[in-house]
Amino acid sequence: MKQIFSIIAISLLLLSACKTKDIAETNATETQTDQLYACSMHPEVIGKKGEKCSKCSMKLTVPVKEDAPETTIADTTATAPTTDKTSITTTPSKISIKGLLDPYIQLKNAFTKDNSNDAAKAGKALEAAFKSFDKSALSVEQKKTFDDIEEDAREHAEHIGANAGKIAHQREHFDMLSKDMYDLVKAFGAGQTLYKDFCPMYNDNKGAIWLSESKEIKNPYYGKSMLTCGSMKEELK
Repeated sequence: MKQIFSIIAISLLLLSACKTKDIAETNATETQTDQLYACSMHPEVIGKKGEKCSKCSMKLTVPVKEDAPETTIADTTATAPTTDKTSITTTPSKISIKGLLDPYIQLKNAFTKDNSNDAAKAGKALEAAFKSFDKSALSVEQKKTFDDIEEDAREHAEHIGANAGKIAHQREHFDMLSKDMYDLVKAFGAGQTLYKDFCPMYNDNKGAIWLSESKEIKNPYYGKSMLTCGSMKEELK
């Protein structure tokens, strides 16, 4: 009889241990799936990865830190951290990104002339260039770097292409796109001489960069109204 009670007691202990393990694994899985993402243009808008921003319809791609402060905007509960892609340290390779830089330069030049329609055409050309870019020669590390930049850049190019006639909105996306293109050049090299220029007044005096093929300052954010506003900050090769 004592043996029977012993067997029953051991069985109950094993059953309890299995349940505890299952609960722990379930909690771990739930924690992994609780990761939230924010919009790169509107970091206060968060949700699941791939969902669209309620303000600009861009996909949510920026991971939100667990200790991010709460926000009351929309249905969000946290503010996304600002990601600094300029910290990319990938050594520039011999991979040519000229096919991506050419439509970007056309886009920049359209904005300097306040030409929203030409900017839209260049935005569509840049989006197409990203889609057709040959990644077969990229290493695993290079491909990861490229994909991280491309996801944002393509969306900004797409929005510029889809918003002909709304130049203010297009320029907002150009601001973010220029940061992506700068990161791309730093990671893979320009293959030509380019200049990183800076406008201190755009975006409520927060400033914005752009890439140019010429040392001459021609501001794409204000166009003809303040064409020479800005300064050259860095020469890129």
